[in-house]
Amino acid sequence: MTRVMNPADADTFSAEDHSSVGNEARLVDEVRRGNRAAFGELVQRYERRLLRLISQFIRDEDTAEDLAQETFVRAYQRLDQFDPSRRFGPWLFRIGVNLTLDHLRARKRRGWWSLFSESPSERPPDPEMSDPRDAIDLSQEVHTVLGQLPETYRTVLVMRDLENFSTSEIAAILDRKEATVRWRLAEARTRFQQLWMKRLGGTPALPSTSDEGSSEADM
Repeated sequence: MTRVMNPADADTFSAEDHSSVGNEARLVDEVRRGNRAAFGELVQRYERRLLRLISQFIRDEDTAEDLAQETFVRAYQRLDQFDPSRRFGPWLFRIGVNLTLDHLRARKRRGWWSLFSESPSERPPDPEMSDPRDAIDLSQEVHTVLGQLPETYRTVLVMRDLENFSTSEIAAILDRKEATVRWRLAEARTRFQQLWMKRLGGTPALPSTSDEGSSEADM
């Protein structure tokens, strides 16, 4: 899953005007004072990127929209926990990612394989087709392989390589050290490549070098 990084998007948030932090702090303060319209400005600022991020994990559009809406509801309810000296975006995305992962875990043993076929627009392959994968686009293939990765690696890989969050943003959202994020990302890319080759009939996937998170104890 190799990608060429554009230096311009190395740190999306840091590329913003420095006044944005102060502006968001002002909006949060207004919301705390009872001005709901101020929260609407925060919603408009982040709703598209939040929904896009959740949609990378939840392929059903209605469910993704419900989770995005619930994210904003929880953010509003927990606004007293927000530190106005920090950026609002990573704090909001952390709520959204945690809510999304909780939703996936609640599926218990259904697993990710069922997740990628739950959209009403997707139908079982025609029995007469010689190779069902002929009807599946590249994006579907990528998400199917992503579904085989442990949650820890899948999360950072989606956020970095599909949504272009910087490692510093991911660290802030997941509340982890940047070194931990970089390690997980490298491991995730290796595991993805192995699974991708196996799916395409190439070199079989190699056994995992370590259990999930076992090499991160000191990070």
